[in-house]
Amino acid sequence: MNRIEEGNMLKLDFGKIGKVADNSRDVIPVAIQNIDTGDVILIAYTNKKAFKKALKTRSLVLWSTSRKKLWEKGKTSGETFDLVEAYVNCEQNSLLYKVRPRRGGICHTKNRKGKARNCYYRKINFDTLKLINLDP
Repeated sequence: MNRIEEGNMLKLDFGKIGKVADNSRDVIPVAIQNIDTGDVILIAYTNKKAFKKALKTRSLVLWSTSRKKLWEKGKTSGETFDLVEAYVNCEQNSLLYKVRPRRGGICHTKNRKGKARNCYYRKINFDTLKLINLDP
């Protein structure tokens, strides 16, 4: 079991933005929302190349900050997405993509039934700071 992905201990990565800044220049964050349910399902990054490809193909294409390459979400798992709408914030330094799953969920993790789920499947208990898995 991966303790970060499946455990109930809160271990936030407050260094992520610094790592992105050090290793992936010229990116902006993208909030990914399921257009049908309204669920926010992922926060990721894009650069000019990924942004242009996403708009051209109408698919969820992002920039992988860890692999430093284009990333079509779900290409290897089959859990791909149509890009239905795109919004920019007031300062034009972040985006909101509204997507529709072609099948399944978005997260690389699976629940006990083997089904893909959204990345935000755990809720923080305010009193204990323990994580509650809403889709075990």
